[in-house]
Amino acid sequence: MSERTVLVTGAAGGLGRAFAEGFAARGDRVAVADINLEGARATAAALRESGAEAKAYGVDVTDPASTADLAAEVADFGNGRVDVVVNNAAIYATVSRSPFEEIDPAEWDLVMGVNLKGPWLVTRAMSPHLPAGARVVNLSSATVFSGSAHWAHYVASKGGVIALTRVLAKELGGRDITVNAIAPGFTLTEASYGLMDDAESYGVDRGSIKRSSQPEDIVGTALFLASPEAGYITGQTMVVDGGRQFI
Repeated sequence: MSERTVLVTGAAGGLGRAFAEGFAARGDRVAVADINLEGARATAAALRESGAEAKAYGVDVTDPASTADLAAEVADFGNGRVDVVVNNAAIYATVSRSPFEEIDPAEWDLVMGVNLKGPWLVTRAMSPHLPAGARVVNLSSATVFSGSAHWAHYVASKGGVIALTRVLAKELGGRDITVNAIAPGFTLTEASYGLMDDAESYGVDRGSIKRSSQPEDIVGTALFLASPEAGYITGQTMVVDGGRQFI
């Protein structure tokens, strides 16, 4: 059993749950956090049934007090340290598609709050508990590089995640902590199926690899970035989209 403690936000379902499962399978102790506490508890229970050490936490990643409480609780779970932080929590499927002139400013603020402010607040709260060799993995999106009409708030928030990743890499590098981002392409999760009827075939024709992206395709990248083998990689964004675009 690994001595590492891994925090995954937004882990009640979808890609976040897949990340939690992936780290648990590697033997890590997993802190499952989500604003949906019941969903987080279900994920943690499933991990424990598989033999992993896991605990669920409720958190609002837009709230400094909530993220501070989470940091203290997860550090206690991890015997004083948090070795890996996966900032996965985001608003995605419920984001409305509108021309940029018609986006509701309240929705803009909500998307920015969860998708961009969230990773900043979570990492800020966790920072005192990150030892040398810790890893921070932020979730961006491949749509940052291609653009997506009528989705300015979502694309801008995920572009901000890349910028934040670079700054955090500079600031935490002196402590031997790496910070990287993953930019997935369209990946088949519960949320993605809810977006469109043709989710399984969407974008497949544009990829070099002619199949849809599964959560496991993204999980492997996170496991690598959180591994000792990735100790000299920081401030980078890894696009995982089956070769639909090259940057």
